[in-house]
Amino acid sequence: MAARAVRFLLLRGWLLAVLVAAWEVAARRAEDLYFPPPGRIVRTLLDDPALDALAPSLGRLLLGWALAGAVGIAVGVGIGLSRVAYHVLDPVLQFGRAVPPPTLIPLFMVVFGLGTSMQLATIVFGVVWPVLLNTADGVRSVEPVQHDTARVFGIGGAARLRYVVLPAAAPKIFAGLRVALGFALILMVIAELMGSGDGIGARLNAAEREFRPDRLWAGILLLGAVGCVLNGLFLLVERTVLAWHRGARRTGT
Repeated sequence: MAARAVRFLLLRGWLLAVLVAAWEVAARRAEDLYFPPPGRIVRTLLDDPALDALAPSLGRLLLGWALAGAVGIAVGVGIGLSRVAYHVLDPVLQFGRAVPPPTLIPLFMVVFGLGTSMQLATIVFGVVWPVLLNTADGVRSVEPVQHDTARVFGIGGAARLRYVVLPAAAPKIFAGLRVALGFALILMVIAELMGSGDGIGARLNAAEREFRPDRLWAGILLLGAVGCVLNGLFLLVERTVLAWHRGARRTGT
């Protein structure tokens, strides 16, 4: 198992290692203040209290993503189960999805003020759409034969939703949640840059005011690492939860 993991990391990480090494060499030769070498960035990240700012940022990110996921799945299921509701609400949903969330930050500042409420509102509004629309599409794409089979066996109401609709729509729901997680990270940073007393965004603002490019790059590196870790953890959960789906596809059932 260990050898397999090492081989996987080598196959997947060799290009990144080459790029980082090239960056290190080029940055040391150029000696440009705005483009420090990766080694200096990592040292700054370890010595700087930027890591302390990670907890509040992660809290807002995950809370906003969870709220948007819960709302998106609940509303998406309701819309997907009703053909009339889908056709009536689809233009409104498409319009809401097309509105860039950062443009609403000034409005959210007026309504909620600076702080956590404004940041959560920005995240929730921005990430609810992929979950909602993917859920509605997944519910609508359930094969009619599955509904007919459930009807024959007397499965209806909440039982049909639990054992037929949601399992069939789960792949699309998870796809929407994964896209939403990436959006949540982006919107978390944007909201914190616009107004926050703590978090990674606040550290980036402080680094800009203090003219510390190394701290800016350290924050950027930290955000990239957070995004990779969150995506990897989500994929692990998705593979575990949807293992039955891959098995069914392999067996053709």
